[in-house]
Amino acid sequence: MPKTGNPDLSLFLDLLHTLELLEIPYMIIGAFAGTVYGITRVTYDIDIVVSLNDAQIEALAEAYPPPRYYADPYQMRQSIALGIMFNIIDGERGEKADLIPLTMVSRYRHAFQNRVRQTVGVGDATFEVWCARPEDVIIGKLMAWAEGRSRKHENDIYEMLTFYYLGLGSTLDSPLDEAYIDQRAALLGQDVLEFWQTLKTQAKAEAARQRSE
Repeated sequence: MPKTGNPDLSLFLDLLHTLELLEIPYMIIGAFAGTVYGITRVTYDIDIVVSLNDAQIEALAEAYPPPRYYADPYQMRQSIALGIMFNIIDGERGEKADLIPLTMVSRYRHAFQNRVRQTVGVGDATFEVWCARPEDVIIGKLMAWAEGRSRKHENDIYEMLTFYYLGLGSTLDSPLDEAYIDQRAALLGQDVLEFWQTLKTQAKAEAARQRSE
C-alpha cells in the first residue's frame, strides 16, 4: 500500500474519507484497488469512480472551499453530463485529484453495482473503502494491455492471479469469477483471450511452486 509521505497521495486519501463522510457512492479501480488483491507495485495514482446527485455535488464542493481548493460544482455537473473527468485541486499543496463520473464509461456501471468493501492500510492506520471486485480490476487491465501491451498490466494481472491461487484472496464473499473474465477477454479479441489464458496457466504454476516449497 502506498505511503502517505508522498505528497501526491494526501489529497486522494482525504477525498476518500470525505466521500465516506458524505455518503457519496464511489469505487476505487485500477492498480490502487489491485493492491488489495495482490498487486505489489507501488502506485500513487488512485482512480476513483463517483456517482453524484445534485445535493452531493454541492456537499462535495463545500467540503473543499476556496481559496485553498478548487472544486467547482458547475464543472462537476458539466463533466457528469458529458461523461468526462473532473478534478479537485489543493492550491496550497499543488495537488490534483481526478474523479471519474459513472457516466464516463458504460462498463463502469456493472462494476459499480458489484463493488465491495475492502480494508486498506496506510501507515499504522486502516480504514474501509469501496473497491471494484478483482474481476473488474483484471478486465480493466486486460483492456489497457490490449491498447498498449504494457508489461505493468501483465505483471499486475499475474500477481493478482498468483495471490488468488495461493488462497490469499479470502476477503471476497465468492470465488474469482474466471468464466466472466473469459467472456470479457474473448470480446476484446483472440489475442487478449490467449494472453489471459496464458497468464492463468503461469500463475497457477507459480502458486503450485510456492506451495511446494
